Amino acid sequence: MGEVFAHPRLHAVPMRRVGLSESEIERFSVAKGDLLFARRSLVAEGAGKCCVVLDVDEPTAFESSIIRARPDATMSDALYLYYYFCSPSGLHRLDTIRRQVAVAGITGRDLSGLEIPAPPLAQQRAIARVLGTLDDKIELDQRMNATLEAMARALFKSWFVDFDPVRAKMEGRDTGLPNEIADLFPDRMVDSDVGEIPEGWALVPLPDLIEVNPSRSLRRGEIAPYLQMANMPTLGHAPDSADRRPFSSGMRFANGDTLVARITPCLENGKIAYVDFLRDEEIGWGSTEYIVMKPRHPLPSEFAYFLARTARFRKFAIQNMSGTSGRQRVPASALWGFSMPSPPEPIGKAFGRAAQLVLGRAKAAVDESRALANCRDALLPKLVSGQVRVKAAIGSLAPSHSGTNG
Repeated sequence: MGEVFAHPRLHAVPMRRVGLSESEIERFSVAKGDLLFARRSLVAEGAGKCCVVLDVDEPTAFESSIIRARPDATMSDALYLYYYFCSPSGLHRLDTIRRQVAVAGITGRDLSGLEIPAPPLAQQRAIARVLGTLDDKIELDQRMNATLEAMARALFKSWFVDFDPVRAKMEGRDTGLPNEIADLFPDRMVDSDVGEIPEGWALVPLPDLIEVNPSRSLRRGEIAPYLQMANMPTLGHAPDSADRRPFSSGMRFANGDTLVARITPCLENGKIAYVDFLRDEEIGWGSTEYIVMKPRHPLPSEFAYFLARTARFRKFAIQNMSGTSGRQRVPASALWGFSMPSPPEPIGKAFGRAAQLVLGRAKAAVDESRALANCRDALLPKLVSGQVRVKAAIGSLAPSHSGTNG
């Protein structure tokens, strides 16, 4: 059922594979245009959560914790229905059939008994087209960000984990880098306690490169940006959102810091963020279960984020967790035992220039996506209720978004 929560507009994505008979496939198959509803959830608002199937590239089945609804295409538009069930009106109607026992849940019978507004099919399609266009752009931004970050992670791994430029020079191969950058790397590896490292790069403990939990000042009761653990990203650098709360106790951070969740299962899930959402000189705060990392001069601030995303760092942190089952965490002091080669300043700066470009573009795309999502969320109830006509909605979008990329 994770796909329902992770992919509200479900394209063909990798899924767990199971063996099914032909009759089971026929009975439990998923087709383009189906609506999938979460039958139950540990949190009340999760029961009834809806997703729409946009693409299926192979026989796909749904599990027992999902209710499938297959719209009649002659009467209703699947994407319109999806947006309806995401609107305040649709959520209210789902709330009327939600039952709370041990867990919150809905039934297929109750769902099929719901009465919902059904404007003419052409109008449904027009509404879905407006809202879908906004979501298409948001998804495009997300894919672009994933590609950009994958490139930066690959560069970090190549330079600081696998030492590809050094190995290429040792073997007489082209490094694939501009000459002025390739010349910064040595052409020899030497032995160390963690294996071979580039000649001239000292093997140092993490605190020599990264300040862990740097001192930040916030007065008790001061209103400041607060980032809760639930909003930490598992993919990408940007958290979902931060609100403002009076400071009580928690980890404090500034722009350029990297946040690493240190408690299970958040650490294993890869909850790591790069802070770039604060105002200049502003201090934010969050859970005591964060470890804050700030690179020491002359390393670029982005270095800590991409280090924290490496498999070696994450494996080390997970292996050093302690505590009772279900509440294990890695102490910040355990990271002092992590060692890595210290790159020369010019190489660190060269990586910083590339990383700044990537995260800068990613931040711009994240900001645009949030603006588009706010626009979609504002239009959604008005279009569904008929308060705003489609032509008026299109007119309101054109001036604001005609200059966006894509």
